[in-house]
Amino acid sequence: MSRDGNLALLAGATGLVGREIAVLWPGPLHLLVRRAVPTPRADATVQVVDFAALPALPPARMAFCALGTTIKAAGSQAAFRAVDLEAVLAFAQACRAAGVTHFAAVSALGANARSGSFYSRVKGEAEDALRGIGFEQLLIARPSLLLGDRAALGQPPRPGERWGERVAGWLGPLLPAGVRPIPAAAVARALVSTLPVAPRGVTVLHSAALQRAATSA
Repeated sequence: MSRDGNLALLAGATGLVGREIAVLWPGPLHLLVRRAVPTPRADATVQVVDFAALPALPPARMAFCALGTTIKAAGSQAAFRAVDLEAVLAFAQACRAAGVTHFAAVSALGANARSGSFYSRVKGEAEDALRGIGFEQLLIARPSLLLGDRAALGQPPRPGERWGERVAGWLGPLLPAGVRPIPAAAVARALVSTLPVAPRGVTVLHSAALQRAATSA
């Protein structure tokens, strides 16, 4: 198969941000999922994979990684790490082998490999690992609390997100843009519009920049 300049690879299409990317991306998509899901559109293909043993991926230039879970949902710190670090890195390495030059990843506010918080530390370790893979363009999103309809995804609502929605409604305009809860759709819109035109090297977008990019897209 020759490389399709419009084809994008997407991991994490069953999550809040990934679902929106699958809707917004203007070209064909190849989705990697851990369980079978309906094909979201006519120009998309769905491949069920084990991220611990990924097969060769279709040649492509663009890729989006929206993989992520919580320690509560994963069941343990080791299981969380397997998704938010090991699966992310495995997907990125497989993308690079498939010829991907533009790679976007959803991280989190506060990601730092030296953080005292396990969650933030794993996110930071994942970012550091991605930087070492050698993509021409690496776009990292560090959103604050994500807002979206988890019930539509068959996921239980998260107490922190319910609280965030209330805060966004009451105090949203008064909160600093960098920490204000952000709709998952805005994160997806920012990534889809920015990745094709991102400068060479690493670009990190925090919530305020994500919201600006989404608004101007």
